[in-house]
Amino acid sequence: MLFLFGVITFIMTGARCEKPEVLVEVGSQAILPCKSSDISRVSPAIVWTKGDTSTVWRKTRSGLQSWGSKWSNKGNLRVRCPHSQFERGDYSLEINNVSEEDAGLYTCKVEHRGQVTVTDVMLRIIKVSISPPFPVWGNNILVTCNILPRPRDASVQWMLNNSPFVPRSAMATDKAESVVTEKATMKLSGNWTCVIGYEGKEGRASATLSVGGIVQPPKENTKLYAAVGSAVTLPCVFSSGLIPLSATWEKVKADSFSKSALDHLPPSFSQNPAQSSSDKSARLNDVGFEDEGEYRCSGTVEGQRLTQNMHLVVAKIVQSQKKNSVALTCELSDASEVTEYEWVHVIYDLNNTQSISDVRKGKTLSIKGSEENFGEWTCRFSGKEGILGNVTHHLQLMSGLSGKVTSSVSKNTGVIVALSFLLIVLLLVLVQVYKNHQRRKRIFQYPALETIVHTISNEREERERSRVKK
Repeated sequence: MLFLFGVITFIMTGARCEKPEVLVEVGSQAILPCKSSDISRVSPAIVWTKGDTSTVWRKTRSGLQSWGSKWSNKGNLRVRCPHSQFERGDYSLEINNVSEEDAGLYTCKVEHRGQVTVTDVMLRIIKVSISPPFPVWGNNILVTCNILPRPRDASVQWMLNNSPFVPRSAMATDKAESVVTEKATMKLSGNWTCVIGYEGKEGRASATLSVGGIVQPPKENTKLYAAVGSAVTLPCVFSSGLIPLSATWEKVKADSFSKSALDHLPPSFSQNPAQSSSDKSARLNDVGFEDEGEYRCSGTVEGQRLTQNMHLVVAKIVQSQKKNSVALTCELSDASEVTEYEWVHVIYDLNNTQSISDVRKGKTLSIKGSEENFGEWTCRFSGKEGILGNVTHHLQLMSGLSGKVTSSVSKNTGVIVALSFLLIVLLLVLVQVYKNHQRRKRIFQYPALETIVHTISNEREERERSRVKK
């Protein structure tokens, strides 16, 4: 009799199903499952409550719906139970924009044809918080992962920018809450994710950490590339809203690890006083090969002295003459990041339109002494992440004459020498003709003398004829 009474009571009052667990991030949507295997076209009565006392959502058999006062504040309904799923026996509850106060135990009661099915659902909310919310580089930060309600057994794993993160110092109040203590650096900026594992389920929550400090250059010892004779900007930009005090620039001597071992800044170094309060960038207007090396920008923010080092790499092209060719070598003060050199021959038409006529590989370029190879050559050097920089050299025609050009010059020289000799002979002939003319001109100025000369000449001819007759 007692067994029969228990079976009847179970059928009449309903059955309590296994309690599922739902883990969601604060501010997201939570779906609390409630399903029944008894599918019918007859509309059931459904009641969702929290803690068995507070009504969340209710629907009568007639279809009338009502919400608890907490869930319908000023007409903003954060919960709903989609009717389109009722025919499939799915009475799951959707909660939008969940808060930490929403965490707890929920109960779903479905009354259908005199049978009541009860489902308990535990909603756990995961939240990641960062303190202070906007730390300055060098200050202490706390990154906290919390889950409510706190389960007894749960695993916690940290991810930073989608990569596993193992904190150097961490303390765990229990297995569901972890507080990471670190010194704020730019490496810790980004997306922090807390992954909670509990009873075969996984939930995660994230928060973004922005560390205030020097954002440009983005990392320590960033390499900047510039060509000899060009202008280059040395970036030093602080986070928006930070106003550094006593911002200074220094050049560190090569192979020196001492802060006091400083070098002189280049003559073309200048800072723009019209820049914004957070931009302390500098500029080299005429880069020399000797300007390469380490530069340091620093400033004081909220009592912390922030510094960022950068390395200026200078590029130049060295030309050398060889037999029948010219060699161009692309030289860098630091080529540790260079993986490829590429030479580009640039030509210009009558409209000054630029075009590329030739592309070659290699650090050193050998050019034959033909006229079409002269002009502008640009060396582009690349690394693993793409093109690092370039330097241009103008190859003059006379500086590389050889081969056919040399023989052509030799032929032209012979022609010039021959013409010069003929000109000298012609000048001598003209001088002699001029002298004869002047002499005759002086004789014509004395007619009597001319007559005497003529008579003497005639008499001499007569005597010569008489001698011949005898």
